[in-house]
Amino acid sequence: MLSEDSASRQITVLVVDDSAVVRQVLEAVLSQEPDLVVMVAADPLIAQRKMARIRPDVIVLDLEMPRMDGLAFLRKVMATDPIPTVICSGVAGRGTQAALRALEEGAVGIVTKPKLGLRDFLYESGLVLTDMVRAAARARISRPFFPSDLTMRKSASPQPRHQRPDVATRRIVAIGASTGGTEALTEILTAMPKDSPGIAVVQHMPEVFTAAFAERLNQLSQIEVKEAEHGDLISPGRALIAPGNRHMSVRRRGEQVLVEIADGPLISRHRPSVDVLFRSVAQAAGANGLGIILTGMGNDGAQGLLEMKKSGAETVAQDEASCVVFGMPREAIACGAVDFVLPLSKIPAKISL
Repeated sequence: MLSEDSASRQITVLVVDDSAVVRQVLEAVLSQEPDLVVMVAADPLIAQRKMARIRPDVIVLDLEMPRMDGLAFLRKVMATDPIPTVICSGVAGRGTQAALRALEEGAVGIVTKPKLGLRDFLYESGLVLTDMVRAAARARISRPFFPSDLTMRKSASPQPRHQRPDVATRRIVAIGASTGGTEALTEILTAMPKDSPGIAVVQHMPEVFTAAFAERLNQLSQIEVKEAEHGDLISPGRALIAPGNRHMSVRRRGEQVLVEIADGPLISRHRPSVDVLFRSVAQAAGANGLGIILTGMGNDGAQGLLEMKKSGAETVAQDEASCVVFGMPREAIACGAVDFVLPLSKIPAKISL
């Protein structure tokens, strides 16, 4: 895995999209960054010819293209010469499902396709795109992870999804993740027993995709997994995932703990922000909190996790060997926010203690 100290090196990006407008917008946005060198291709066959001459560090890939669709191209890349790949997807239903499948096939992240010209491609969208490309360049590519290979853990007979609202929530688990987090979260949440503590999750992912991701995890897990809505209760046997493009925090109301969903500026370069979630859990749960920071680039979550630790909560960082990108855990460790550094495989047991 490349260290973040190598951030100043030049990164060659290959944009593969059949839309000339999208290629123009993405090339213009990425080319403004001095560390990014951009190539473009109108379809995967053209991309393959260009890759034979210059191997890119990152591919930004559309999924719906003529001659060869993006998923088929991604499978070929991952099978022959794995290159970190970011999916540039529309938000229509079919595009959402295909993008999630691409994550299972080895892609490291998703950005939403610009709908309009460069002038309408908002500053925040460009920031997300460039951050994702830099994170992908530092990603450690492993074998594709297929949730479909997991044993379906839902009971055939209906079971209570979570405790009654009038029963006090005890431990509250807050998890933050970015690049590589969908795989890590799948491994953690599908291992949770029905009586696991209530869990709140921020995964850096565009809006719409978080709902589809939560629905997929809900099918695979013993616990209930859903995209959080304002006022949802955090309770045992339930995991709430922050909706894309909205901040999620928690607050206590008597014996209950609820989530609040809100708009707002980017915090630590993200919306939703892990820092926002962690800071609110520090205030609402104190020593009853457990904070976990997973794979991802940047420092989102580090200061919030430190606040959780100061409030008496236990704190955990995923170890470098099991991270796709070790940036977020590294930053949290460096600022003294972490009690335990654990491999991903050991984190479910820590939650269930």
